[in-house]
Amino acid sequence: MDNTIFLLSVTAVSIGFFHTLLGPDHYLPFIVLSEARKWSLRKTMIITFLCGLGHVLSSVVLGMIGIAVGISVNKLVDVESFRGNIAAWLFIAFGLVYMIISLRNLYRKKKHTHHHFHYGSDDHAHEHDHQKDHIHVHEKDVAKTTPWILFLIFVFGPCEPLIPILMYPAAENNIAGVITVSVLFSVVTIATMMGVVLAFKLGLSRINLKPVERYSHVIAGAVIFLSGIAIQFLGL
Repeated sequence: MDNTIFLLSVTAVSIGFFHTLLGPDHYLPFIVLSEARKWSLRKTMIITFLCGLGHVLSSVVLGMIGIAVGISVNKLVDVESFRGNIAAWLFIAFGLVYMIISLRNLYRKKKHTHHHFHYGSDDHAHEHDHQKDHIHVHEKDVAKTTPWILFLIFVFGPCEPLIPILMYPAAENNIAGVITVSVLFSVVTIATMMGVVLAFKLGLSRINLKPVERYSHVIAGAVIFLSGIAIQFLGL
């Protein structure tokens, strides 16, 4: 390994770690949805891993195609920027819809009293809510599709530094260097995502969240929505 590839490898590890750590959209959605949907630790880790894999592979494949056919790095940066906009708006839309559905379900679960008067008997009251059985069926459908929606969003989400800072400079030496920096960046990115999610998951398991448990879905939707806002308008 020559000095250029060695330096790019060190850069790949550094960028993979700090880019992921400083981008809360890489881990917050998994943390809040895991708590809201009561995912097991194993399920949470698998979903995080698969989404991270889709996230990095989409940029790696695009970079490899660009290098193979000679597409300029500026054009690929534009493509990555376009993909980033799509991912941000998908985050915003998903979070907003999830939050609205959660607020609606929270209202339907709220018990209230109705008074009735029957001829020949005393006035009486009973409590009920608007949470019908068919709503539980819809909630199961949402539970099944949520991981796939997350995966789709992360596939659209680009790894902005990978192609212009790592892959194209490495391609000036040899294809083995491109593979090396791509693998290092991918492994560190996914490992950092999983590490942060694991740390939060274990930490939250030691905290009593019962007081806010009924609002967990609303909080999850709000966090995802705000993550999308941060990506789109704050450049995080």
